Amino acid sequence: MTRIAGVGTKREPVIDPVLERPLLGLHRAMNIDSFWKAVQRLLSAAIPNRLMGMTLQHNPILPMITRWTLPMPDGFFNAAPLKGYIAGRPRNRFVRISDVFSNRSSLMKSAFYRRYMAPQRCLHGVGLFFWKDERLICVIAIMRTTTQGDLSPAEMKLLRQLYPQVLTALHRLGSLEREHSARMAFEEFLNRLPMPTILLRWNLKSIYQNRAARDFCAVWEKGPEAARLMKASSPIPSEILDRCRLLKQQWALAQRLNVPQTSAQEEQVHHPRSPHLRATLHLKPLNSAGVARPHFLIECEDLRRQAAPRSGPASSSLPHFVRLTRREQEVVRLVCDGRSNQEIADDAGLSLPTVKKHVHAIFRKLEVTSRSRLMALMR
Repeated sequence: MTRIAGVGTKREPVIDPVLERPLLGLHRAMNIDSFWKAVQRLLSAAIPNRLMGMTLQHNPILPMITRWTLPMPDGFFNAAPLKGYIAGRPRNRFVRISDVFSNRSSLMKSAFYRRYMAPQRCLHGVGLFFWKDERLICVIAIMRTTTQGDLSPAEMKLLRQLYPQVLTALHRLGSLEREHSARMAFEEFLNRLPMPTILLRWNLKSIYQNRAARDFCAVWEKGPEAARLMKASSPIPSEILDRCRLLKQQWALAQRLNVPQTSAQEEQVHHPRSPHLRATLHLKPLNSAGVARPHFLIECEDLRRQAAPRSGPASSSLPHFVRLTRREQEVVRLVCDGRSNQEIADDAGLSLPTVKKHVHAIFRKLEVTSRSRLMALMR
């Protein structure tokens, strides 16, 4: 820590310069692998060691994720007497091998030493235990040879100083993984929506497009028939991007005039030759003050779907409809006419199992769970 005794007093550095870069790497870690590599670099720079290990997701002692710098048999943290020592001392942050075994002789006679330490030529070690309430979330083990010796008081002091740094990085890693998991789940949900949805940053770079949105852009650019046949991706239409730029100008002007922007601004864009293709643009400001600019949420529609009669699927150019094969489109039309599977088989000259297979494929592709949902989607 920094000491300030008065004017002219020499200051000790808060962080040893040797550890500065490894610490920065630790706090940049984005996943388990990069976190583990950063921990190795940091602790290797801090104290000499023979090997290191890391475990995560303990249940309650046995870990689900284990990393070692050298090969280590399974069951290290589940081995007696280490397991019993840990279980009897919840929230203990540091456990040395000398704490678990009363003396060197008892350690060297133990099965634990013969199985885990002797093959690595280790005699000393310490574990850093990280807890969340009463739950053990991570252990970092450091093992040393007889020559390296047990950890000195100065080395233990350094580990205590590094402990909150590692804990902070561990909490950050947990937050990143939860955020990533939630984002992936949300993207999967959006990807399953029949409504084409696009999300753009302030600079009009794409954040997200679901499958239906990619199909919609292809239909906008090429028309339904060409889009179905070519199966090629298309950029976001220039008409939509131009209208986004207009919204940006309006928002920037309101900012200069200090006009509050408390709700989303909205614009609609129609295809220049096919006005039934419509995109609704929402400029979404942040809910709280910050340095980030708003983003754009774009919802795309084919208005003919809403106006089409019950037999609409026969002439529909909806992006999600053109994903189907010709035979599947024929089955959809018959389903929307209220035909049973057997009636569809009779009309189309197919076997009943084949009709059931087509219906299952249609439900999967259009992401519906019943015939009534399918009819509602195609109405």
